[in-house]
Amino acid sequence: MSSLLLTSIGSLVTNDPAHGGPLGELRDAALVIEGGRIAWVGGRREAPAADTSMDLGDRAVIPGFVDSHAHLVFAGDRAEEFAARMTGQPYSAGGIRTTVTATRGAADQQLTATVARLVTEMRRQGTTTVEIKSGYGLTVADEARSLAIAAGFTDETTYLGAHVVPAEYQDDPAGYVDLVTGPMLDQAAPHSKWVDVFVERGAFDADQARAILRAGQAKGLQARVHANQLGEGPGVQVACEVGAAAADHCTYLTDADVDALASTGVVAGLLPAIEFSTRSPYPDARRLLEAGVTVALATDCNPGSGYSSSMPFCIALAVREMRMSPAEALWSATAGGAASLRREDIGHLRVGARADLAVLDAPSYVHLAYRPGVPLVTQTLVGGRPG
Repeated sequence: MSSLLLTSIGSLVTNDPAHGGPLGELRDAALVIEGGRIAWVGGRREAPAADTSMDLGDRAVIPGFVDSHAHLVFAGDRAEEFAARMTGQPYSAGGIRTTVTATRGAADQQLTATVARLVTEMRRQGTTTVEIKSGYGLTVADEARSLAIAAGFTDETTYLGAHVVPAEYQDDPAGYVDLVTGPMLDQAAPHSKWVDVFVERGAFDADQARAILRAGQAKGLQARVHANQLGEGPGVQVACEVGAAAADHCTYLTDADVDALASTGVVAGLLPAIEFSTRSPYPDARRLLEAGVTVALATDCNPGSGYSSSMPFCIALAVREMRMSPAEALWSATAGGAASLRREDIGHLRVGARADLAVLDAPSYVHLAYRPGVPLVTQTLVGGRPG
């Protein structure tokens, strides 16, 4: 195995508490990659020899972003819906069915090309791990093929047959839950790691969500929940009750919801690009952090409520709109995302971690929020290789 030395790193964020501070930041640093893993981390002057080396010219290096919530398997777009929202029409999640119609009519090649395009966008912006959900097929065949396509791009695939009730089951939601927990799950499970459900008025209630999540868990899938996006509701409590890894959105929370997240360790996934794109209130990240809740940041990239693939954009929003510090936002976009996916090999740059990292054309990670909208990621490595 050949080794690669990255040297003259002005600021190296390791997310390793052994190096001190919230981010384990090292100055004038270096690291060695071997076999796709981090083999050594430390000061530039103490760096061991390697087969090849790369001088980064005092640029900053951060762990690759871990985007723990994304909907990338779809066809069409909803630009007209976005334009309507910007002129005062409220968001109600009803447009999901528009994407369902387009996705059902799309060929496999078209769906695969869309995922490839978006994953490439994400890599260019420093994302090295992305979770990809189904949820725009809502038939047995379309959910299975969506997940099979997603599995070609990530290990973090999520079965979201319970996104909304499709039009053909509008008068028989119980029948659709039976489909989601039965034949659809049987076909989706071989391509899935996770099961998810949208717990919201107009989507699925608490009892339906429990049935869907427990059916997925019985098939060996781990649980995630779309929770408390459009108003207060049972989503967070259901997530905590079933032992979900994450409750995502968390825009409207009661004190009991915050306490439940803190006491159970369920990660609160915050998705600020959605609030930006829907002109909705932002989650109160400060409240969650002060209560000891683990917070992840993710894009929720999708064609309707938030069509952004940019984790740097989400960091800038989290700092400006959700009162997170730049350090908190970066940690949540890396180590927080890894916690949301129950992964210990990513989200940090400790020895033994997968060599997933991003090089910034900046002296510090703070520039991700300080210079919003500027393409600062100059190189992304995934497993030690250019992404």
